Amino acid sequence: MKKVTLMAIAILFSAASVFASHSSTAVSDTTKTKKVKPVKVQYTCTMHPEVLSDKPGKCPKCGMTLVKKEPAKKKATSMKM
Repeated sequence: MKKVTLMAIAILFSAASVFASHSSTAVSDTTKTKKVKPVKVQYTCTMHPEVLSDKPGKCPKCGMTLVKKEPAKKKATSMKM
């Protein structure tokens, strides 16, 4: 019984040290390599969302002032269990 317990502890210790050494080398610094794409600003009419423009101005359909179009938010993924 003692041999089985000691063997189990040795296996767990080995697995933990392999996991710890593997996870510390896999972490990379992404702050230096991360490239930021310039965000293209678009303007749209609140009444006519199909009207898009690269610069502020007036809606050609109704004359309202165009507002900045907010980028679409990513939907949260639901977790399945």
